[in-house]
Amino acid sequence: MAITVLIVDDSKFFCKRVGTILNSASDINVIGVAHNGREAIDKAKSLQPDVITLDVEMPIMDGVTALKEIVKVCNAKVLMLSSLTYGNAKITLDALDAGATDFLLKSYESLTSNSEDLIKLLQSKIRELGQAKTFRRAPTYKAPISKAQTQVSPQAVKPLASRNTNASYTAPHKAPKKSYKLLAIGASTGGPVALQKLLMPIPENYPYPITITQHMPGTFTGAFASRMNGLCQLNVVEAEDGMSLKAGTVYVAPGGKQMVFEGTANSARIRIKPTTPRLQYSPSIDITFGSASKIFSGSVLGIILTGMGADGTEGSRLLKSCGARIWSQNEASCVVYGMPMSVTKAGISERELAIDEFAPAILKEIR
Repeated sequence: MAITVLIVDDSKFFCKRVGTILNSASDINVIGVAHNGREAIDKAKSLQPDVITLDVEMPIMDGVTALKEIVKVCNAKVLMLSSLTYGNAKITLDALDAGATDFLLKSYESLTSNSEDLIKLLQSKIRELGQAKTFRRAPTYKAPISKAQTQVSPQAVKPLASRNTNASYTAPHKAPKKSYKLLAIGASTGGPVALQKLLMPIPENYPYPITITQHMPGTFTGAFASRMNGLCQLNVVEAEDGMSLKAGTVYVAPGGKQMVFEGTANSARIRIKPTTPRLQYSPSIDITFGSASKIFSGSVLGIILTGMGADGTEGSRLLKSCGARIWSQNEASCVVYGMPMSVTKAGISERELAIDEFAPAILKEIR
């Protein structure tokens, strides 16, 4: 059965062109078009499509406002279409938190030039979302605030272990079961929300650095890091070339580039390298995990979260061959059970966990 699609955009040219591209695939059927958020809500309710492509910026009602109503009347997977600006990146991340499944960069130039790459990308993205799961929940995001603003006088500070937080960690008095130097995480479709759930309970005195390799374009990774920094107890930054890895800091690989490491396990630095056309993903989980295996050897806990495809499998294989541990997200909690399935079927993943189980398991692992 064909995947049914509702296209929502204020540009008639865009709707017509996207409709032509999608309808050229035998397994995709565009069943409706809407030109503003209000019309999108009505058509989503009446047509009940499998997938909705939703523009961020529209008259009468914008995409995010419309999305919040669409998720109440329709169980469709929603693909946000956004231009490559920092402002739109922040709005798109809000949309993912409000119930959108994924996003795609909007390019009138590529549509006009009849780019084969864009045609393949758009059709494959719709197929991917046609197979994805829909998770609806109340938004959890609040505007980022400076961590310095939350500081109080030393006399008022309680030991972290006694604070009323989602989770607390007290440095162990005895050596952990396994010696770690790095927590490395890879994610794709569904990753921004999954990472939020995984990292928010981790306390600020987590004793190792954490790296995130999330498939995301360049402008978006900076906005994503800023958003996560406002949500997490940990310090979250977009990785820059030459940064030293520090305990309790999360480093988000910049989009459009590759993140690798140099130095030693006890004194490692991040190197940001240009990507190459032969690599499907930038950043690539395989590249980052593979580099981690050379610097940190077996002192890594690698985690593969929700996402399409198999990126991370070979990098995880290299890590595991050095003695590292690999965990993966279970099918029930994945938006797309692709990357986790790949490492599991390959016999690389040692544990499959629901997304809400990762933080407690990580903290227990290092005790």
